[in-house]
Amino acid sequence: MSRVAQLQEFIARYDSVLIAFSGGVDSTFLAKVAAEVLGERVLLVTATSCTYPASELADAKRLAADLGIRHKVIVSEEIDIPGFAQNTPDRCYHCKHELFSHLLAIAREEGLAAVFEGSTVDDLSDYRPGRRAIKELGIVSPLLETGFTKKNIRHCSEELHLETAVKPSYACLASRFPYGETITREKLKRVDAAEEAMKKLGFRQFRVRSHEDCARVEVAPEEIDRAWAQRTPIDELCRNAGFVYTALDLRGYRTGAMNEVLPKTAG
Repeated sequence: MSRVAQLQEFIARYDSVLIAFSGGVDSTFLAKVAAEVLGERVLLVTATSCTYPASELADAKRLAADLGIRHKVIVSEEIDIPGFAQNTPDRCYHCKHELFSHLLAIAREEGLAAVFEGSTVDDLSDYRPGRRAIKELGIVSPLLETGFTKKNIRHCSEELHLETAVKPSYACLASRFPYGETITREKLKRVDAAEEAMKKLGFRQFRVRSHEDCARVEVAPEEIDRAWAQRTPIDELCRNAGFVYTALDLRGYRTGAMNEVLPKTAG
């Protein structure tokens, strides 16, 4: 049995589902397959907040419409959660607990059997405190349960002609801050503005990490030479966004960069 067939079989165990939908690679693929199995018994819910750029929300709305799946947008403002702004290493646990508690309530109101989210096998290899909240609340992770990696998902998305097959990986803007640096709405806007400007320069996979007044720019390793050649416009866009200093990370973009300071036993 193919992995996609296993996923279809897994989803078919549920009469109806709510899917936490960001419009990213994983949740879009999950939504597509779920709709093929369950038809109109799928609801996509996107949570918007100051950690979620307007461009990503627009993408999520458009993708949901293209898929022909019912879609709801809610506000789940993480920065109002006690302790979130202090940005401790378990920040993501509190955020996910708040979000998925909202989604469970919506699922109950809608009479839906379960809440799905898009974690994959790759998420087990990094520090992910949000996984604890997912387990505690009984949220279902079909892609993880059926052994999907991000590489598998991109390949299958391409076969399904999903535009997200080549969409860069994304994580909420709170992930741009080192643990211990206070997160504010103004700092989130600063990071968002810098990253939107980086897109306009033609960079695809990158992060602008906030270290107080310094922007540490990560680009894909194969684009570091081009980033160095464009160091002046990159510095200008970071300054225009509100940073004082700009640094180019010589290791390049990698997921979980802010977790590198944590003890190896974290998680």
